[in-house]
Amino acid sequence: MSDFNDFNNAQVAKLPKHLKQFIVAQNYEKYTPIDQAVWRYVMRQNYSYLKNVAYYPYIKGLQSAGLSIEYIPDLQTMNDNLGKIGWGAVTVDGFIPPAAFMEYQAYRVLVIAADIRQINHIEYTPAPDIIHESAGHAPIIADTDYNNYLSYFGSIGAKAMFSAKDFELYEAIRKLSILKEAADADEREIARAEKELKYINANMGEPSEMALLGRLHWWTVEYGLIGTLDNPKIYGAGLLSSIGESATCMQTDVKKLWYNIYTVNYPYDITKPQPQLFVTETFQNLIDVLEEFADTMAFRKGGTESIMKAIACKNVATAVYSSGLQVSGIFTDIGIDGKDEVTFVKTTGPSALAFNGKQLHSHGKDYHVDGFSSPVGKLKDAGKPLEDYSDEDIRTSGHYIGNRTQMIFESGIKVDGHVIDIIRRNEKVILITFSDCNVTESNGNVLFKPEWGNYDMAVGEKIVSVYNGAADKDAYEEITLVSSEKTHQITFDPKTLRLHNLYKKVRAIRETGEEMEKLSEIFVELKTNFRQDWLCALEILEIVFHKKQYHQLEKEILIYLEIKAGKELDHTKLINDGLHVIKNPVSQLIMED
Repeated sequence: MSDFNDFNNAQVAKLPKHLKQFIVAQNYEKYTPIDQAVWRYVMRQNYSYLKNVAYYPYIKGLQSAGLSIEYIPDLQTMNDNLGKIGWGAVTVDGFIPPAAFMEYQAYRVLVIAADIRQINHIEYTPAPDIIHESAGHAPIIADTDYNNYLSYFGSIGAKAMFSAKDFELYEAIRKLSILKEAADADEREIARAEKELKYINANMGEPSEMALLGRLHWWTVEYGLIGTLDNPKIYGAGLLSSIGESATCMQTDVKKLWYNIYTVNYPYDITKPQPQLFVTETFQNLIDVLEEFADTMAFRKGGTESIMKAIACKNVATAVYSSGLQVSGIFTDIGIDGKDEVTFVKTTGPSALAFNGKQLHSHGKDYHVDGFSSPVGKLKDAGKPLEDYSDEDIRTSGHYIGNRTQMIFESGIKVDGHVIDIIRRNEKVILITFSDCNVTESNGNVLFKPEWGNYDMAVGEKIVSVYNGAADKDAYEEITLVSSEKTHQITFDPKTLRLHNLYKKVRAIRETGEEMEKLSEIFVELKTNFRQDWLCALEILEIVFHKKQYHQLEKEILIYLEIKAGKELDHTKLINDGLHVIKNPVSQLIMED
């Protein structure tokens, strides 16, 4: 991405290549006058309601993130503001894979979907959109305890092992959310996608680390409450950006439970209101619970069970030897002794070796193109692990460069060949290369033959850590599957463009206070040609209500909207909520914040 824009933000500038591939331009000019009105409506509703139930001063939070109630945020302004608190923001196309999402969080960069919900999904959208991401996530970012939790969660989530099923599920959710947000949505196609998602969901099997972490993320970052069970406040972005659910979630039929490690046992359904929510007393408790869960994960446990998770994931993973050597590739086989210890690991297809997150020279996936395999464990009758051998130990044992030697492991694996290279890092032996080498198991099974070339043997007594993805992602050129399903872009017909123009005129009149007399003819056109619209009429009412001059027009619009609210059930709550905010203006509320 040669034209990569870092918005002059230090956090965005630090993003590695494999994360930059998801970034799309915001294209601010694509937001229509209706989009701007949708943003303003939702933000005014949010503020009017959230000032009583949000955990933090909502307006102060918005301002510290560079957001306003009046306009869809511009990414540059957001980055200028977020940069002051050590964060950044980028725009992406809809849902991105969970591992990538987590890694952005670890880099302290907010991922914001560039699109905005359509007016017919104004209360809730199944797709991520700029209202959810910026109005939900960004305002609380200034809270230090919370933003530390967010970036720590990201660094742990980025290492979580996922199952092959998780990826299927991600693709199914993404596809459905795109279809539902598409203006030209085909009902049959939506029904098919829903059926497919249901089927995958029902056949997920044992939840992976990523799935369990996803639950902790959902019940905190998206749907979390803080305070007491009797009087909690909202901090979860999913609630803060859903004008429907932020109100209903406080009712008594939604159970409030304490947030702890057992929350991981509660799955969630992204398409329905939640039956229960979890309350934490402090943000520090979120970090404590996360820490407790992280102790159960493969990246901290290592060993047989963790390699098994890597094999099940069928995607690139990294196993770390106790010497510090990192082996990245798709794991396909493992050797296990009577005590359930790992004796051997094998990857298939392009693999790479690294140390400390940096690929070893000449050990990339173009060299280990067909895979990598190596014993794990101690040598038979050795006083100490091979990784701890000094130069003197290597000399006396005969394993020095230039000598033909034989190494027999406790597992019975035998390596017989010419030592041609020994690599050390931090005073540990991490890799020994042999020419003319045979590797066999105790039962005579051949693991490597001389005609296959040189044999690179990883050195380490144990596998201490296993995690998702490659150790040096940029060298490995890890193209995390960027989905081929793209969000649908809309082309507007002339009639819709006329409606956009009416919204634009109303905004100009509201902002300049000029040409007020035109409001009457705009309302006539709305009534005549755009019967389905309610929001533009509401905006005109707001102007005349506060000007207190156009009493006749005010009365006419009020009756028009009240009849609409009575007849059009889809719009009843939206119109009534809009009327409430007009009569209890946000500008006064802002003064009180």
